[in-house]
Amino acid sequence: MPATAAITQLLHDVLTSRVYDVARETPLEPAQRLSRRLGNTILFKREDLQPVFSFKLRGAYNKIAHLTAAEKSRGIIAASAGNHAQGVAYAAREMGLRAVIVMPQTTPQIKVDAVNAMGAEVVLIGDSYADAQAHCDLLIAETGMTFVHPFDDPLVIAGQGTVGAEILRHSQDALNAVFVPIGGGGLISGIAGYIKSLRPDIKVIGVEPFEADAMYRSLEAGTRVRLDHVGIFADGVAVREVGHRTFAIAQQTVDEVVRVTNDEACAAIKDIFDDTRSVMEPAGALATAGLRKWVEREDAKGQTLVAVLSGANMNFDRLRFVAERAELGEAREALLAIILPERPGAFRELCTLLGRRVVTEFNYRLSGRDTAHIFMGVSTESKQDGEALARQLNAAGYQTADLTDNEMAKLHVRHMVGGHAPEVRNERLCRFEFPERPGALTQFLEKLGGRWNVSLFHYRNHGADFGRVLAGFEVSDQDLPAFRAFLVDLGYPFTPESDNPAYRFFLG
Repeated sequence: MPATAAITQLLHDVLTSRVYDVARETPLEPAQRLSRRLGNTILFKREDLQPVFSFKLRGAYNKIAHLTAAEKSRGIIAASAGNHAQGVAYAAREMGLRAVIVMPQTTPQIKVDAVNAMGAEVVLIGDSYADAQAHCDLLIAETGMTFVHPFDDPLVIAGQGTVGAEILRHSQDALNAVFVPIGGGGLISGIAGYIKSLRPDIKVIGVEPFEADAMYRSLEAGTRVRLDHVGIFADGVAVREVGHRTFAIAQQTVDEVVRVTNDEACAAIKDIFDDTRSVMEPAGALATAGLRKWVEREDAKGQTLVAVLSGANMNFDRLRFVAERAELGEAREALLAIILPERPGAFRELCTLLGRRVVTEFNYRLSGRDTAHIFMGVSTESKQDGEALARQLNAAGYQTADLTDNEMAKLHVRHMVGGHAPEVRNERLCRFEFPERPGALTQFLEKLGGRWNVSLFHYRNHGADFGRVLAGFEVSDQDLPAFRAFLVDLGYPFTPESDNPAYRFFLG
């Protein structure tokens, strides 16, 4: 790649950066489990180990350290969705400077709290980075404070470029490609500008979410594209428009941009956790998600690939969503809508057909006397395996629809299956527990037998030692003594719930 004046200047700025006053040189760690799975040597660049749990400290400190005394005296101001804010706040605290950070109201609380804890003044406004930047511009005009851009500044880019310098130094020449998350483009332009100057043979591949793909669209169009809307699941890269400097460098140095879904990002968070026992934020796992997708697309084997883990500032309550969607992102779970004949034993017959497959979810509520509509999750080996299962069920006479890629089903319908059932008579509700192991649900259903009609069934595998089932049975008053004896003989812990107010309000 011919070196332009901008790239030559970037190389100089990287080599003369001040990042190591505060940032640490992070390790390039082997991801052994993921490497075995993918048939390549996968290395994680652990930027989550920085003092602010993100690479952003590098660029922020490098910029602030090069300010003049007059610029510092006016105080520092920045707009950020979170990680840049922490980098600026940390750097300002180290230098004894006043810092004001404008953040979207949608910023995860863990990032807001971290910035406050570092002594910066936080202003929350708007729903996106663009809203925060617009208000930041107003404050700059009013106060004259010194602005530190989160990505489109030569010294910020150079600070992030030190990540690329460390990757080359630590990889000992055995390197085929580096995967980098993209928001505004500061990290990838710094890394790609540095690496391509010295090793043009190494691919530098960016990764963006489909719902925040400004760099992908800009490179495709040959000019910067401003998105009308961005999704904020991966809030660290939720940028409507990349920088003009970062775009110019990316045009010269980035080989391609891979786009990933939120489910694929969640699966990558799980992959990283399995290898490191660390929990990335969604943006921090994007590079790993893109690496996995690229390896599958290219059928790559025996290569050495680096994924930059860019940040780990995850709100704890977001883990619920991540855990729910990770199996879908890995194609380890298929979601199916199945119509069964409404008769005793139909559940058990279906589970027998599934064999040793693990049922992860089973939602049913009696709504008519002819057919039963089931929402089911089943563990799978791959997306193709899930599709084959749907075909197998259809061939066996079960009308089946694959809902694995249906966003409404994943977000809402799976939690809404149920409700009042006018057709149900003499319903008795019980909660059960049973040891969670392969085939346990089938064994449970076999023990239930077909003596009483099942009118409600809800089960979800939550990864615990015990499975939990809520089941309703149609049992006449004269059959109650036999039914109670049956529950005791089952041998599973159970709790009668027919008088539960939640049942009376929403199910009974």
